[in-house]
Parts: sequence; structure tokens; C-alpha cells
Amino acid sequence: MANKRQLKKQIRYICGDIAAECALAKYIVDGINREAMNDALIKIADLQEETLSRVNVTFDKLPKDFESLKAYNKAKTEFTNKAFASINAEFSKDIQEIVKQMNNALPHKKD
Repeated sequence: MANKRQLKKQIRYICGDIAAECALAKYIVDGINREAMNDALIKIADLQEETLSRVNVTFDKLPKDFESLKAYNKAKTEFTNKAFASINAEFSKDIQEIVKQMNNALPHKKD
């Protein structure tokens, strides 16, 4: 991920898309568990808020802490990449859990 702004846009887009699918299914699909879909919507909103706040991570070192500006920039880039990778992995895991919850709320066919 290149920067905070792009990551935040991506998080908002994904959460908005899933929330829209959830809300639409809640009113269109007969026999859906509406309570479970309401819970999923709340989880999506909470996940978005929590993840966006985590994106605001900052590098806690100053250029004077390094022997050169190049070393500082390298360390800052590595820190940011690791932080964003961790945020992305946790976000993906949480999204998968919400999608499972949404799928479980769908009515199941009886054969």
C-alpha cells in the first residue's frame, strides 16, 4: 500500500460495499435472519472505525536518530510497510468472519 490516504479509501470502499450488500439482502431475501444481518452491519461499522484509527500510526523516530536522512527514510518506509501489512491482514481476517456471518444468516435450502 502506497500511503495512508489510499489505504483509508480502500477500507471505506470495502466496508461500504459489504454494508450495502448486507442491507440489501436484509430487505430482499425472504427468510433471512434479519437480526444476524443487523449484527453484521454493526460489526462492519465498528471494524471500519477501528481499522481507520489504526491507519494513523506514526513513526516514532526522528531524522536526528539516524546517521543519515537516507537511513531515516529507509527505516520509516520499512516501519510503515510492516504496519500497513499488519493492519491489512487483521482487516482481511475480520472481513472474512463478517462474510461468514452474513452467509450463515441466509436461509438454507432443505433437500
